Amino acid sequence: MKSFILLCALFGAVAVQQTLANAGPSSHLVCYYDGNSYVREGLAKLTLPELEPALQFCSHLVYGYASINPTSNKLVSSNEKLDLDVGTGLYRTVTGLKKKFPHLKVLLSVGGDRDEVDPDSNKYLTLLESSNARIPFINSAHALVKTYGFDGLDVAWQFPKNKPKKVHGGFGKFWKGIKKVFSGDFVVDEKAEEHKEAFTALVRELKNALRPDGYLLGLTVLPNVNSSLFYDVPALVNNLDYVNLMAFDFQTPERNPEVADFPAPLYELNERNPESNVNFQVQYWLQNHCPASKINVGIASYGRSWKMTKDSGLTGLPPVSDTDKAGPAGVQTQIDGLYSWPEVCSKLPNNANQHLKGADQPLRKVGDPTKRFGNYAYRSADDKGENGLWVGYEDPDTAANKAAYVKAKGLGGVALVDLSYDDFRGSCSGDKYPILRAIKYKL
Repeated sequence: MKSFILLCALFGAVAVQQTLANAGPSSHLVCYYDGNSYVREGLAKLTLPELEPALQFCSHLVYGYASINPTSNKLVSSNEKLDLDVGTGLYRTVTGLKKKFPHLKVLLSVGGDRDEVDPDSNKYLTLLESSNARIPFINSAHALVKTYGFDGLDVAWQFPKNKPKKVHGGFGKFWKGIKKVFSGDFVVDEKAEEHKEAFTALVRELKNALRPDGYLLGLTVLPNVNSSLFYDVPALVNNLDYVNLMAFDFQTPERNPEVADFPAPLYELNERNPESNVNFQVQYWLQNHCPASKINVGIASYGRSWKMTKDSGLTGLPPVSDTDKAGPAGVQTQIDGLYSWPEVCSKLPNNANQHLKGADQPLRKVGDPTKRFGNYAYRSADDKGENGLWVGYEDPDTAANKAAYVKAKGLGGVALVDLSYDDFRGSCSGDKYPILRAIKYKL
């Protein structure tokens, strides 16, 4: 009888081990929290008590964004009163959340397109050009992480962006080819190869400084940064714990003021730049020997908007030409051309807006049954050429679809940008953080 019980126990243990093996490692859900959202006014302000309900779903919390002092080359807080004040500073308060959420890893992020940069003298590039300049940066970064209890550093380096590419018809493509003969390709960075080598050295030196304390080092690839120009993938990946691919904002009203189009398609669209989609970015890193388990796909919790004109047509089918720059700022975020998910949701048809007219008239939503490109919503311009609006956006369904892509490809997980743009108050459906929840449940 004892032998039979021992045998059953043995088979049970083997079955449990096999189940765990089949389940594989748990997926990452990296959540970004921009400290500037703490000092916004009104409904866009995300306080720490309102942040806490999200943290049960997040594996990592990335707090941003620290800056580079161009004189000393040190990593510094971009808002010392907000981040460093004794007792109230967000650095210690945010890392203190680990006591309540012990599973959570909290990292400090540098750059992230939030650090002001002189386009004629990019401090992120000049720092790379001097090995002596890298030393104070590395030492100060290590000191900030250690002093304030972070679990590591997230490097969202501000490299120069790709030039926007227009959608051309047959004659347009021919004329572009003629122009290219005389004008040549647009050069993003004349020292790109030098900067690529120096960035590889910086990452290696950073990891060597952080490794003795067991700190994490992550890389965030910002939107529209050409990975082939600036990242030596095989040389980088062994010194990185994760790579977050910010595969969104391919089309924005700032970059493409006259044409509205899907900001973050999952796959390539016809007659578009073949690089401007999630799948291309993922495949590039995989083909260059980055382990799938280290790749997290970035998903934005906001939409991009353009003003439609009388010449933009009536269908809203993208690409929509003859748009007039960015759509008006939302009542919460107050940023031209950008709407948080609750701001988008409030513009879609609902009981509160069904009878409104003019600039308050609800948008017409167009879904994506193919699950390849994303949703959009629009309102054609009226007879006076006013009140036209086109918005391409993420919602819980499209975010879940991208999470399903991540799972099917065996990738590391998802990076959500930013928690403050999700519906953290539950104003749309009653559920707080619906995009975050949809991603987590799908993963």
